Amino acid sequence: MIEINDLKKSYKEIEVVNVPELNISKGESFGLVGNNGAGKTTLFRMILDLIRPNNGMVKSNDVVVSENEEWKKYTGSYLDEGFLIDFLTPDEYFNFIANIHGLSKGDVESFLNSFEEVFNGEIRGVKKYIRDLSKGNQKKVGIAAALMIDPEIIVLDEPFANLDPTTQIRLKKRLLELKHEKQVTMLISSHDLNHVTEVCERIVVLEKGNIIHDIKTSENTLKELEEYFTV
Repeated sequence: MIEINDLKKSYKEIEVVNVPELNISKGESFGLVGNNGAGKTTLFRMILDLIRPNNGMVKSNDVVVSENEEWKKYTGSYLDEGFLIDFLTPDEYFNFIANIHGLSKGDVESFLNSFEEVFNGEIRGVKKYIRDLSKGNQKKVGIAAALMIDPEIIVLDEPFANLDPTTQIRLKKRLLELKHEKQVTMLISSHDLNHVTEVCERIVVLEKGNIIHDIKTSENTLKELEEYFTV
């Protein structure tokens, strides 16, 4: 579903991403891990055509993302608060996203009700602008909006960061449901090795922009990753 060929990105002659080849199949749950500065967010931004590579290309359903916007209709994403419209309230923002994607009020209400366990009473009906919410609650709004469009592909950068433990567990449960019930293709980067190995069936380790390991998740994966990052 997603195909990467000879993808490179440099800033001031410093190479931050160099991925000769990477293929992510339809319905696959793909985890991306690495230390700060490994190039995870840059790679995701190129997959979403938010920044252009110096070389190579990204395809979604056999279409180059920089040449066609069809992929945006079936792709949900949340990387950071820059994805939000911070002068809106959460409810206003959800309505805005719904209008863009032609979602009915009933569909939106049904989805948001199903997400209430993650919201934990802190999002809907709150008369606060998004910019005045905590980082964790901003993330809840962004992730919910990304999933609300019923995407075939979801791209999330550090979805568990800034969330309290209860919300992390509830979000993980929701992602696992999407994986098993709807076969959504998921791309998730995270510093939380425990959560990402539980959600993703495949883990790629990025170091200085290069793929160091590409492994299928097993009962030993968490231990292997912990050993790698403690050397």
